[in-house]
Amino acid sequence: MTDSEELAYIFGKVTGVRARKAGYNVVCNPVVDICLGNCPTSTMRSMGSNKERIARLAAAEIRGMHDAGILSICKHYPSAHGDGLMDSHMAESLSMENREELLECNLYAYLELLKEELLDGIMTGHCRLPSIDPENPASLSEKVIGIIREQGFEGIAITDALNMMGVVAKYGKVECNGLAVQNGNDLALTWNENEFCYNAMLSCYERGVLTEDKLDIHVKRVLDAQHKLTLFGECPELTEKEIELYNKINTDGICAITDEGLECSIDKNGKHFIALQVPVGGAGADGKISEDTFTTTWYKPQEIIKQLEETFPNSRIYAMDEFPSSTQNHGLLNGCLDYDDVIIISFIYGKPYQGVEEFSSRFVTVVRALQITNRISAILHCGNPYPLEALDHIPRIIMSGVSAKAVETGIKVLAGDYPAKGKMIYDIKLK
Repeated sequence: MTDSEELAYIFGKVTGVRARKAGYNVVCNPVVDICLGNCPTSTMRSMGSNKERIARLAAAEIRGMHDAGILSICKHYPSAHGDGLMDSHMAESLSMENREELLECNLYAYLELLKEELLDGIMTGHCRLPSIDPENPASLSEKVIGIIREQGFEGIAITDALNMMGVVAKYGKVECNGLAVQNGNDLALTWNENEFCYNAMLSCYERGVLTEDKLDIHVKRVLDAQHKLTLFGECPELTEKEIELYNKINTDGICAITDEGLECSIDKNGKHFIALQVPVGGAGADGKISEDTFTTTWYKPQEIIKQLEETFPNSRIYAMDEFPSSTQNHGLLNGCLDYDDVIIISFIYGKPYQGVEEFSSRFVTVVRALQITNRISAILHCGNPYPLEALDHIPRIIMSGVSAKAVETGIKVLAGDYPAKGKMIYDIKLK
C-alpha cells in the first residue's frame, strides 16, 4: 500500500535478518499472487491487481532478503485466479485459465524475477487448472510445474501445506506426500507429526509412487539451494535508519478515496456517532465492549475505543458485532439521531478455513439503512478492501493495513493528524 520499492526492500531485509538470527535460511515470501477480485485467503496478502507493480515490489523485497543472507520463495504458483475460487484449505479449488493466460498475466512476476536472477524458489498452490491438467492440482501436477521449468527456472519448488482439504480430501494424508515430490516439487511442506510424514514418504518410495530417478533430481536441487546459501556473507546488523523505514510501512500505507473537493478528515471537535465493528460476541446490547477477548490480534477494539475517545471528545463510540443483533441495530439507528453524522470503522480478518472474506448481510443492511437517510460521512476500513463493494456510496473511504499501528494511524488520518500517503492496490467500486 505504500507503493515504495525502498520500503519493500527494507521489509525484505528486516524480515530476513530477524529470520536468520532465529536460525532460518529461507522465508516463504513474497506473495506474488495477482488478485482481480475477492480471492479466498490471498487478497489481504497480495500486492494488488497490477502485474508490473507486483513484479517491481517483489524484486525489491527479494533483494532485501538476499542482502540479509536468506533465500525467498514466491507463492502461490501459478497464482491462479478466477470467479468463485474455493479456499484450498477447505476443498479443491478450480481455475479455468490456460497456459497462455498464465504466461501473459499470472506468471508475469515470476518470469520478471527469473530474468533478474531473483527467483530462488516457488511454493506450489493447490488450485486445479483443468485446461492444463484435468486430474491434479498445481501442487501435484508435473504439467503445471513444468511450465515455469520450461522457462528456465532451476530453483526449488515446495508445496503449500499438505494438510489442506484441497489435496488430502482426494489423495489422502499419505499419498499426497509422495505424489508431491514425484510430480515436480523438490520439498513437501508436511503438516503432521514428523514421524508420520517420514513414514508416509518412505511408504510412497517403497511402493513406487516416488521413484529413484525423480528423487535424485529433487535432492540435487535442494543441495544446489544449500550451496547458494553458502555464498551469502555474515548476517548484517540492522541500522536505526532501517528500523525507522521499516516502521513507516504501517504508517505510510494508509489510503484515502474521497468525493471531489472533500477532505478525508473530519472535525475532531464535531459531534459524531462512531460505530465500531468488533468480532462476533464482543459487543453488548448497550454498544459497549462486553469482554476482553481481542488482545492477541492486530485489531484491538479496547485500544481503538480509547484512541477514539481521546481524539473525538464530543462523539459517541458505539461497538457492534460483525453480525449485529436487532438490539444493536436499533441502538445504532436510534442513537445516531442526536449526532451530526455517522462514522463506520470496520475490519476483515484474513484467515484460512474462512472462505471468502465478506461482511455479514446483516451488517450490510444496517449500513445501507444509514446510507438511505444520508447519515454516513466516512468509513475507516481495516483489511481486505473488496467487501466494501457490497456497500453503497460513502463520501470518504480510508483504508488501513492489518496491524495495530496501521489502525492507529488510520484514525489519525481520519482526524487530520496524519496524511494519507498510500495508494490503493485494488480498484474497488462501491454500489
